[in-house]
Amino acid sequence: MTLKPVKTIAKLQSGAPATIAAIGDSLTCGWMARKGYIDFLEEMLREKYPDSRFSIIASGVPGDTADFGLYRIETDVLHQAPDCVFVQYAINDAGYGFTVAQFRNNIQGIIDKIRRAGDADIVLVTSGHIGDHGENHFAEEYYEQLESLGATNGLPVARVHAYWKEKIAAGVDFRSLVQYDQVHPTVAGYRLMAEAIIKLFT
Repeated sequence: MTLKPVKTIAKLQSGAPATIAAIGDSLTCGWMARKGYIDFLEEMLREKYPDSRFSIIASGVPGDTADFGLYRIETDVLHQAPDCVFVQYAINDAGYGFTVAQFRNNIQGIIDKIRRAGDADIVLVTSGHIGDHGENHFAEEYYEQLESLGATNGLPVARVHAYWKEKIAAGVDFRSLVQYDQVHPTVAGYRLMAEAIIKLFT
């Protein structure tokens, strides 16, 4: 059974005010793209729930890692009393040398702080697939921690990397989804991020 942010969905359906917050790295801030996943997700949610009254607070910081997310979650996100929080980390944590165990502990710390602050839905979000080479396998070890934490904590997980791989297997050119660094998404890649997330709201 796929877990979903049920309380937030109920608010969107009823037209009650709702605040969605997103914390993460450059993918959450839509780095170097005309539209990021937050922009696409907002459009998709408004189309799906035309009577909804929601706002989205994007708190993405380029180069951010889960340890700094743990440090800033209260001041940057929780003071807004969100109904739902997206948590998107992994690639920078892997690249900057945080161990899998350190990453897991930091994400768990973020989950714990959100839960202590209220009853917001929490959605863990993996990042994009970064190609068929060794670095991608390394990144997926961190994605596996997000999936494991989702199962342990009873939280929905938007498996963005898996959705990308499905689309690539179906014929989408990987190079169309990433910028020159083969990590940061293009507009097309950010759209796929939003498509992976909106599946949890259906």
